[in-house]
Amino acid sequence: MTIFIGTAGWSIRREQTEAFDGGPSHLARYAGPFNAVEINSSFYKPHRAATYARWAESVPGGFRFSVKLPRAITHNARLKGTDSVLAAFLEQVCNLGEKLGPLLIQLPPSLAFDAGVAERFLHSLRKQFGGDVVCEPRHPSWFEPGAEKLLVSFQIARVAADPAPVAGADEPGGWDNIRYFRWHGSPVIYRSDYSVERLKVLAARATNRNAASCWCIFDNTANAAAMPNALSLMGMLA
Repeated sequence: MTIFIGTAGWSIRREQTEAFDGGPSHLARYAGPFNAVEINSSFYKPHRAATYARWAESVPGGFRFSVKLPRAITHNARLKGTDSVLAAFLEQVCNLGEKLGPLLIQLPPSLAFDAGVAERFLHSLRKQFGGDVVCEPRHPSWFEPGAEKLLVSFQIARVAADPAPVAGADEPGGWDNIRYFRWHGSPVIYRSDYSVERLKVLAARATNRNAASCWCIFDNTANAAAMPNALSLMGMLA
């Protein structure tokens, strides 16, 4: 199993620079110790194809990017009638080439599972993209057997999120060939630092099952805890 460890975004604060070697950009320096990053900015705005290509050129061969789907698809359109927006997004991100990792579908907490809507959207996605896809639903209905079966049928993994928005959300689900952990910070989401003891528990959970790849992404970036937490996890799994 290949383990990818990184953070949501690659901003390096001044007090954290000692952990990184020099380089021509923040991304190049970030890619020194880390082998993965999650691009969240794509949720808010599109990036040019040339930008994705430049990012790909800035990192080593084994480095991978996961990329979050635009909110225009997941939150505004709520997965309905998104073919043209999805096609434009995929045309952009595919310029990452072999360094493109999984696409991340994060759904709003208010979006309940609708089998017809979900199946049509995932069918459209799979017609255009054959790579890894992970989904982070946050409505309880997505954790019932019907939703689980649909995710498996489209080879889409369900994200394991901490803290769990609903019961069972902290465990991976869906297609089991990829495991994707998103650690948002607990107890205060996006802000809390993870203790060494808590990181040991997370490390054990991340590596206790066979899969082709396992992603461990720290999203507790608001108080700059993500970088040191990710570096600590790397040390534990080295």
